[in-house]
Amino acid sequence: MSDVITITALIYTDSDAADRALRDVAMTLIERGFRLAGLVQHNTARPGRSRCDMVLEELASGELIGISQDRGPLARGCALDVGQLLGAMQIVRAALDTGPDLVILNKFGKTEAEGAGFRPLIAEAIEAGLPLLIAVPWRNIESWRLFCGTMAREIDLDQLTVDGASLSDALGLDLRSDETRDPAIQPLMAISTRH
Repeated sequence: MSDVITITALIYTDSDAADRALRDVAMTLIERGFRLAGLVQHNTARPGRSRCDMVLEELASGELIGISQDRGPLARGCALDVGQLLGAMQIVRAALDTGPDLVILNKFGKTEAEGAGFRPLIAEAIEAGLPLLIAVPWRNIESWRLFCGTMAREIDLDQLTVDGASLSDALGLDLRSDETRDPAIQPLMAISTRH
């Protein structure tokens, strides 16, 4: 196996911090001229509700896709609208065909740990040879490792400075401007895995 790893799992305990970190990295890279595909999550608290509204931002187009089911003010448990999630995945699939510099996926969550969700999209990005950044909660780390094996490196979000540029540097993302970077160089580089 090559010593270049193009999959980075950003391991976290605080989901809000992970969402914020991925959005910051995406914004930093977009400002630097990188072409991105994938999804980052925005949560909006709703007064009088136990659950927030979850919205995915598709990075190639900027489209916002609501993925929450409104199950009432006292609802507990998963509020994911699987149909909306599948629709968001279709948009990302189309963007993969454009050869983005990096694919960012917001989460290897409960749905993925159970064998569904983003798993096919992750596989498609890997098969296409596209660099991938994905957030993985510690509670799902064993499922992630079973799924991905040694194909990914793991970086603990708690060990990083969480602003877009610092985090991008720590993740090994090439932040040179579009004019100066060599298109043959993959933007996500790593030398070793960490398990």
